[in-house]
Amino acid sequence: MTRFGAVDCGTNSIRLLITDVRRGDDGVLELTELHRVMEIVRLGEGVDATGRLADAALQRVREALTGFAELMRVERVEAVRMVATSASRDASNRDDFFSMTREILADWGVEAQVISGDEEAALSFRGAVDDFHPEEGPFCVIDVGGGSTEVVVGDYDGTVHAAVSVPMGSVRLTERFLVDSPPTPEQVKRAHDYVAGQVERVLAEVPVAGARTIVGCAGTYTTLSALAQGLETYDPSAIHLSTLRFSALRSLNQSVLATDRRTLAENPVMHPGRADVFAGGVMVIDGLMDMFEAVNAAAKEKGSRGDAVPLEFHVSEKDILDGIVAGLVDEKLADAEQ
Repeated sequence: MTRFGAVDCGTNSIRLLITDVRRGDDGVLELTELHRVMEIVRLGEGVDATGRLADAALQRVREALTGFAELMRVERVEAVRMVATSASRDASNRDDFFSMTREILADWGVEAQVISGDEEAALSFRGAVDDFHPEEGPFCVIDVGGGSTEVVVGDYDGTVHAAVSVPMGSVRLTERFLVDSPPTPEQVKRAHDYVAGQVERVLAEVPVAGARTIVGCAGTYTTLSALAQGLETYDPSAIHLSTLRFSALRSLNQSVLATDRRTLAENPVMHPGRADVFAGGVMVIDGLMDMFEAVNAAAKEKGSRGDAVPLEFHVSEKDILDGIVAGLVDEKLADAEQ
């Protein structure tokens, strides 16, 4: 038996997954999720404007990561990997962040690792498709974060055909464009135009046409699923592998953009700290729906049915954390064979 810990610190949140891995009587590896924890720390607060990580944000991360380390000690976690994404890649004082993580994670001899947008996309892909079936591929996996969005197309076995990370996320769009609550039509228009520009880059770099299953992961998608289902409490089992059809999602997104942050925060499925940046994530997903609808329009015009995509998102509760654990398991198995 081995227990692994995966930590992902992004622009908006820091998250922990502790997984127990053992080999069953039939020789097959069995992975059991013990803890999945999220804290809103807003590491990227103000980074888009100042280029620096705020002292208050670093303190929030310190407190959350210290709690994670204590839990991992209690659970006797043997190996840990922590990755840091958009905000820490962009900040001029990122060394302060890394020295802090090295101090807190000293028991495991690791520190946060800055990963590229491509690696972030690949890890998210591996985790997100885990509970789907191979024949449902090729998959297009979308991970909407606080500072960036990753789009990757690949197969169930983890083969990645193409991936891109673009600078559009819930925190970035909110801070740059959606400053009022609710945002004004002018602010929404500016955010829409910005997202449209980023979507053009996605289309240029990733062959999304022909994907058989579109998978959305991370908090904006999972929260939209909870809202669409009218859940009274956030229930991961009801959200995981649920479907969001574009037609219904358009209406829900418009409702979100017309609602002030205080009212959003009062909904029991809304994680504390997400309400004030939720509109930014919704704008990203709106732009992605535009992209897929344009792909279908082009396929119809060319008479190429094979390039059409289903106009629905399948929501996955699994994401980059699960991809990190899978990588740790691979390393453990490789070491055992040597």
